[in-house]
Amino acid sequence: MKIISWNTNGLRATVKQGYFAPLFENKPDILCLQETKAEPEQLSEETRNVPEYFSYFSYSKLKKGYSGVAIYTREKPKEVFYGMCIKKFDDEGRLVGIKLKNLTVITGYFPNGGQGPARLKYKLEFYDAFLKFILKLRKNGEHIIFCGDVNTAHKEIDLARPKENEENTGFLPIERKWIDGVIKNKFVDVYRNFYPNKTGAYTYWDQQTRARDRNVGWRLDYFFASSEIVPKTRKTGIMSDYYGSDHCPIWLEV
Repeated sequence: MKIISWNTNGLRATVKQGYFAPLFENKPDILCLQETKAEPEQLSEETRNVPEYFSYFSYSKLKKGYSGVAIYTREKPKEVFYGMCIKKFDDEGRLVGIKLKNLTVITGYFPNGGQGPARLKYKLEFYDAFLKFILKLRKNGEHIIFCGDVNTAHKEIDLARPKENEENTGFLPIERKWIDGVIKNKFVDVYRNFYPNKTGAYTYWDQQTRARDRNVGWRLDYFFASSEIVPKTRKTGIMSDYYGSDHCPIWLEV
């Protein structure tokens, strides 16, 4: 099984610019998208219903053109869920998950902690609620892979300029501590499991400063797998040469 995850920074723009259809040339069994910024009815029929795939969308109920996630899957799920049954988080359309025969896959667009203390507080509350949510799923016997834009670089190796960003959201100690907690609860950062010491491996670059040209980036996009799945992971990678967003896609073979 191959899974691709990508923050598109606007699915309608991605389609218009010609970066959506080529993703399927990689033949993913599951495609997870974040920051789609669209309600399903705003998307073309060809985008909503890709041949040979079932598709599921969650979007912001609070404002148009904001947040949003989607999953395309070859295998029809046993169950689809949207959010965590917590209104203040679910209304922003940040989570959609599918339960397959032997695997639960969740894609998430985790909040950005910028724009003041209130949003950082919201982000940390979302983080805590999400960890409780996946621990409950696992307690029920589910094997989990969650992926998406987590909006935090975990270690110094995960961004180009750690010293300059120690006091900036996305690399604050309290944000990074949450990822520590995810790992302590036996979820594995799949990329670092394969490449523990690889430097220069980023998934996001600031567009205004053309940071991608210089590879001054951040690794904000992840696959986390519950520990029992990790032996079944075969390969993973970062599609750093794929454009169309300020993030690039990442992929995993299980």
